[in-house]
Amino acid sequence: MDPNEEYNMKHKCRGLALIFNQENFYWQLRLYPRNGTNADEDNLINRFRELDFEVRAFTDKKREEILHHITDAAKANYADADCFVCVFLGHGENGHVYAYDGQIDIQEMTSLFRGDKCPSLVGKPKIFILQACRGDHTMIRSLLWTLWTQGGQSGVVDAGVVQTLPAGADFIMCYSVAEGFYSHRETLKGSWFVQDLCELLQQYASTLEFTELLTLVNRKVSHRSVENCKDAAALGKKQVPCFASMLTKKLYFRSKRGDYV
Repeated sequence: MDPNEEYNMKHKCRGLALIFNQENFYWQLRLYPRNGTNADEDNLINRFRELDFEVRAFTDKKREEILHHITDAAKANYADADCFVCVFLGHGENGHVYAYDGQIDIQEMTSLFRGDKCPSLVGKPKIFILQACRGDHTMIRSLLWTLWTQGGQSGVVDAGVVQTLPAGADFIMCYSVAEGFYSHRETLKGSWFVQDLCELLQQYASTLEFTELLTLVNRKVSHRSVENCKDAAALGKKQVPCFASMLTKKLYFRSKRGDYV
Protein backbone atom coordinates (compact mmCIF):
# COMPACT_ATOMS: atom_id res chain seq x y z
CA MET A 1 0.00 0.00 0.00
CA ASP A 2 1.46 3.33 -1.09
CA PRO A 3 1.17 5.92 1.72
CA ASN A 4 1.60 8.71 -0.84
CA GLU A 5 -1.21 7.59 -3.15
CA GLU A 6 -3.32 10.53 -4.33
CA TYR A 7 -6.85 10.87 -5.60
CA ASN A 8 -7.04 11.11 -9.38
CA MET A 9 -7.63 14.82 -9.99
CA LYS A 10 -6.93 14.66 -13.73
CA HIS A 11 -10.46 14.08 -15.00
CA LYS A 12 -11.94 16.28 -17.70
CA CYS A 13 -13.55 18.61 -15.12
CA ARG A 14 -13.03 19.38 -11.46
CA GLY A 15 -16.62 18.82 -10.42
CA LEU A 16 -19.62 20.61 -8.93
CA ALA A 17 -19.58 22.96 -5.95
CA LEU A 18 -23.00 23.67 -4.44
CA ILE A 19 -23.25 26.67 -2.09
CA PHE A 20 -26.36 27.23 0.03
CA ASN A 21 -26.35 30.65 1.67
CA GLN A 22 -29.05 31.15 4.29
CA GLU A 23 -29.17 34.80 5.38
CA ASN A 24 -32.85 35.22 6.28
CA PHE A 25 -35.38 32.88 7.88
CA TYR A 26 -39.13 32.53 8.24
CA TRP A 27 -40.25 34.63 11.20
CA GLN A 28 -41.79 31.70 13.09
CA LEU A 29 -38.36 30.06 13.41
CA ARG A 30 -37.26 33.03 15.55
CA LEU A 31 -33.81 33.05 13.94
CA TYR A 32 -32.01 36.32 13.35
CA PRO A 33 -30.60 37.23 9.91
CA ARG A 34 -26.99 36.17 9.40
CA ASN A 35 -25.43 39.52 8.53
CA GLY A 36 -22.10 39.09 6.74
CA THR A 37 -22.92 35.75 5.14
CA ASN A 38 -23.07 37.25 1.63
CA ALA A 39 -19.38 38.12 1.93
CA ASP A 40 -18.75 34.42 2.64
CA GLU A 41 -20.78 33.41 -0.41
CA ASP A 42 -18.91 35.80 -2.72
CA ASN A 43 -15.57 34.68 -1.33
CA LEU A 44 -16.38 30.99 -1.79
CA ILE A 45 -17.76 31.46 -5.32
CA ASN A 46 -14.57 33.22 -6.40
CA ARG A 47 -12.30 30.68 -4.77
CA PHE A 48 -14.01 27.55 -6.11
CA ARG A 49 -14.19 29.01 -9.60
CA GLU A 50 -10.45 29.61 -9.42
CA LEU A 51 -10.12 25.94 -8.48
CA ASP A 52 -11.97 25.05 -11.72
CA PHE A 53 -15.25 23.99 -10.12
CA GLU A 54 -18.64 24.52 -11.69
CA VAL A 55 -20.26 26.64 -8.97
CA ARG A 56 -24.00 26.81 -8.28
CA ALA A 57 -25.01 29.17 -5.48
CA PHE A 58 -28.45 29.49 -3.90
CA THR A 59 -29.69 32.04 -1.35
CA ASP A 60 -32.47 31.71 1.27
CA LYS A 61 -33.97 28.54 -0.16
CA LYS A 62 -36.74 26.59 1.52
CA ARG A 63 -36.18 23.07 2.82
CA GLU A 64 -37.76 21.30 -0.14
CA GLU A 65 -35.89 23.51 -2.61
CA ILE A 66 -32.54 22.68 -1.00
CA LEU A 67 -33.29 18.96 -0.93
CA HIS A 68 -34.37 19.17 -4.57
CA HIS A 69 -31.07 20.75 -5.64
CA ILE A 70 -29.01 18.30 -3.58
CA THR A 71 -30.96 15.30 -4.87
CA ASP A 72 -30.48 16.47 -8.45
CA ALA A 73 -26.76 16.85 -7.78
CA ALA A 74 -26.56 13.32 -6.37
CA LYS A 75 -28.24 11.93 -9.48
CA ALA A 76 -25.74 13.60 -11.83
CA ASN A 77 -23.03 11.68 -13.66
CA TYR A 78 -19.56 12.45 -12.26
CA ALA A 79 -17.66 10.04 -14.50
CA ASP A 80 -15.60 12.94 -15.91
CA ALA A 81 -15.29 14.82 -12.59
CA ASP A 82 -12.64 14.78 -9.87
CA CYS A 83 -14.87 15.35 -6.85
CA PHE A 84 -17.93 17.04 -5.33
CA VAL A 85 -18.29 19.92 -2.85
CA CYS A 86 -21.31 21.11 -0.86
CA VAL A 87 -21.16 24.24 1.31
CA PHE A 88 -23.87 25.26 3.77
CA LEU A 89 -23.88 28.72 5.37
CA GLY A 90 -26.61 28.96 7.98
CA HIS A 91 -27.93 28.35 11.47
CA GLY A 92 -27.83 24.85 12.91
CA GLU A 93 -27.56 22.55 15.91
CA ASN A 94 -27.97 18.92 17.01
CA GLY A 95 -27.05 17.38 13.68
CA HIS A 96 -29.16 19.64 11.49
CA VAL A 97 -29.01 22.94 9.64
CA TYR A 98 -31.79 25.43 8.94
CA ALA A 99 -33.27 26.20 5.56
CA TYR A 100 -35.45 29.30 5.23
CA ASP A 101 -38.49 27.50 6.59
CA GLY A 102 -37.25 24.51 8.59
CA GLN A 103 -34.59 21.99 9.55
CA ILE A 104 -32.59 19.67 7.33
CA ASP A 105 -30.76 16.71 8.83
CA ILE A 106 -27.11 16.71 7.80
CA GLN A 107 -27.20 12.94 7.35
CA GLU A 108 -30.14 13.38 4.99
CA MET A 109 -27.87 15.39 2.70
CA THR A 110 -24.69 13.35 2.96
CA SER A 111 -26.45 10.00 2.58
CA LEU A 112 -27.49 10.92 -0.95
CA PHE A 113 -23.84 10.69 -2.02
CA ARG A 114 -23.05 7.23 -0.67
CA GLY A 115 -21.77 4.74 -3.20
CA ASP A 116 -25.08 2.90 -3.52
CA LYS A 117 -26.92 6.12 -4.43
CA CYS A 118 -24.23 8.02 -6.35
CA PRO A 119 -22.03 5.38 -8.02
CA SER A 120 -20.12 7.83 -10.24
CA LEU A 121 -18.58 9.40 -7.10
CA VAL A 122 -17.34 6.10 -5.68
CA GLY A 123 -13.65 6.46 -4.85
CA LYS A 124 -13.80 10.24 -5.29
CA PRO A 125 -13.69 12.96 -2.61
CA LYS A 126 -17.00 14.27 -1.30
CA ILE A 127 -16.37 17.49 0.62
CA PHE A 128 -18.96 19.09 2.92
CA ILE A 129 -18.22 22.50 4.45
CA LEU A 130 -20.49 23.74 7.23
CA GLN A 131 -20.40 27.31 8.51
CA ALA A 132 -23.35 26.85 10.83
CA CYS A 133 -24.59 28.57 13.96
CA ARG A 134 -27.08 27.75 16.72
CA GLY A 135 -30.56 29.25 16.60
CA ASP A 136 -31.53 28.90 20.27
CA HIS A 137 -33.36 32.05 21.43
CA THR A 138 -31.43 32.31 24.70
CA MET A 139 -28.14 32.09 22.83
CA ILE A 140 -29.30 34.73 20.35
CA ARG A 141 -30.20 37.18 23.11
CA SER A 142 -27.01 36.74 25.06
CA LEU A 143 -24.41 35.94 22.42
CA LEU A 144 -25.53 35.98 18.80
CA TRP A 145 -26.11 39.72 18.76
CA THR A 146 -23.11 40.62 20.92
CA LEU A 147 -21.34 43.38 19.03
CA TRP A 148 -17.62 43.61 18.86
CA THR A 149 -15.06 45.38 16.72
CA GLN A 150 -11.97 43.90 15.17
CA GLY A 151 -10.06 45.90 12.60
CA GLY A 152 -13.00 48.24 12.16
CA GLN A 153 -15.46 45.39 11.54
CA SER A 154 -18.50 44.82 13.71
CA GLY A 155 -19.49 41.22 14.18
CA VAL A 156 -21.65 38.62 15.88
CA VAL A 157 -21.08 35.35 17.68
CA ASP A 158 -22.47 32.07 16.36
CA ALA A 159 -22.71 28.63 17.95
CA GLY A 160 -21.37 25.60 16.17
CA VAL A 161 -23.43 22.78 14.74
CA VAL A 162 -23.02 19.35 16.31
CA GLN A 163 -20.76 17.10 14.28
CA THR A 164 -22.51 14.53 12.12
CA LEU A 165 -20.54 11.94 10.18
CA PRO A 166 -21.75 10.26 6.97
CA ALA A 167 -21.51 6.56 6.33
CA GLY A 168 -18.94 5.52 3.75
CA ALA A 169 -15.44 6.29 2.60
CA ASP A 170 -14.08 9.35 0.80
CA PHE A 171 -16.12 11.93 2.70
CA ILE A 172 -14.62 14.86 4.58
CA MET A 173 -16.68 17.10 6.86
CA CYS A 174 -15.28 20.58 7.49
CA TYR A 175 -16.81 22.47 10.42
CA SER A 176 -16.37 26.13 11.28
CA VAL A 177 -15.99 25.26 14.95
CA ALA A 178 -15.64 22.27 17.24
CA GLU A 179 -18.78 20.78 18.73
CA GLY A 180 -20.36 22.83 21.52
CA PHE A 181 -18.44 26.05 20.90
CA TYR A 182 -19.13 29.37 19.23
CA SER A 183 -17.95 30.63 15.85
CA HIS A 184 -17.49 34.25 14.87
CA ARG A 185 -18.81 36.18 11.88
CA GLU A 186 -17.95 39.74 10.90
CA THR A 187 -20.86 41.73 9.45
CA LEU A 188 -18.77 43.07 6.55
CA LYS A 189 -16.02 40.53 5.90
CA GLY A 190 -17.92 37.36 6.77
CA SER A 191 -17.03 34.50 9.10
CA TRP A 192 -13.52 33.96 10.44
CA PHE A 193 -13.57 30.37 9.16
CA VAL A 194 -14.58 31.14 5.58
CA GLN A 195 -12.23 34.14 5.37
CA ASP A 196 -9.24 32.04 6.40
CA LEU A 197 -10.27 28.97 4.41
CA CYS A 198 -10.56 30.98 1.21
CA GLU A 199 -7.31 32.85 1.81
CA LEU A 200 -5.37 29.63 2.37
CA LEU A 201 -7.01 27.89 -0.59
CA GLN A 202 -5.83 30.76 -2.76
CA GLN A 203 -2.29 30.47 -1.40
CA TYR A 204 -1.80 26.74 -1.03
CA ALA A 205 -4.50 24.73 -2.83
CA SER A 206 -2.07 23.55 -5.49
CA THR A 207 0.80 22.70 -3.13
CA LEU A 208 -0.66 21.53 0.21
CA GLU A 209 -2.57 18.31 0.75
CA PHE A 210 -6.14 19.27 1.67
CA THR A 211 -6.16 17.97 5.25
CA GLU A 212 -2.85 19.74 5.84
CA LEU A 213 -4.42 22.92 4.49
CA LEU A 214 -7.40 22.48 6.85
CA THR A 215 -4.98 22.06 9.76
CA LEU A 216 -3.43 25.37 8.74
CA VAL A 217 -6.93 26.90 8.70
CA ASN A 218 -7.41 25.62 12.26
CA ARG A 219 -4.18 27.31 13.31
CA LYS A 220 -4.95 30.61 11.59
CA VAL A 221 -8.48 30.88 13.02
CA SER A 222 -7.22 29.90 16.49
CA HIS A 223 -4.91 32.93 16.47
CA ARG A 224 -7.90 35.28 16.21
CA SER A 225 -9.75 36.60 19.25
CA VAL A 226 -12.53 39.02 20.14
CA GLU A 227 -10.71 42.18 21.14
CA ASN A 228 -13.38 44.85 21.68
CA CYS A 229 -16.89 44.01 22.78
CA LYS A 230 -19.83 45.59 24.62
CA ASP A 231 -20.22 42.33 26.54
CA ALA A 232 -17.13 41.97 28.73
CA ALA A 233 -17.74 38.21 28.96
CA ALA A 234 -17.02 37.86 25.23
CA LEU A 235 -13.65 39.60 25.33
CA GLY A 236 -10.79 37.32 24.41
CA LYS A 237 -13.07 34.58 23.11
CA LYS A 238 -11.46 32.39 20.49
CA GLN A 239 -12.43 29.74 17.97
CA VAL A 240 -10.96 26.55 16.52
CA PRO A 241 -12.52 24.86 13.47
CA CYS A 242 -12.39 21.10 13.03
CA PHE A 243 -12.71 18.48 10.32
CA ALA A 244 -13.56 14.79 10.24
CA SER A 245 -11.87 12.94 7.41
CA MET A 246 -12.90 9.66 5.86
CA LEU A 247 -10.61 10.26 2.90
CA THR A 248 -8.58 7.24 1.85
CA LYS A 249 -5.91 9.00 -0.22
CA LYS A 250 -4.13 12.32 -0.33
CA LEU A 251 -6.08 15.17 -1.90
CA TYR A 252 -4.52 18.00 -3.89
CA PHE A 253 -6.23 20.70 -5.98
CA ARG A 254 -3.49 21.11 -8.54
CA SER A 255 -4.45 23.45 -11.34
CA LYS A 256 -5.92 22.12 -14.54
CA ARG A 257 -4.67 25.30 -16.28
CA GLY A 258 -1.08 25.37 -15.13
CA ASP A 259 -1.44 27.75 -12.20
CA TYR A 260 -3.95 29.53 -10.00
CA VAL A 261 -4.96 33.15 -10.05
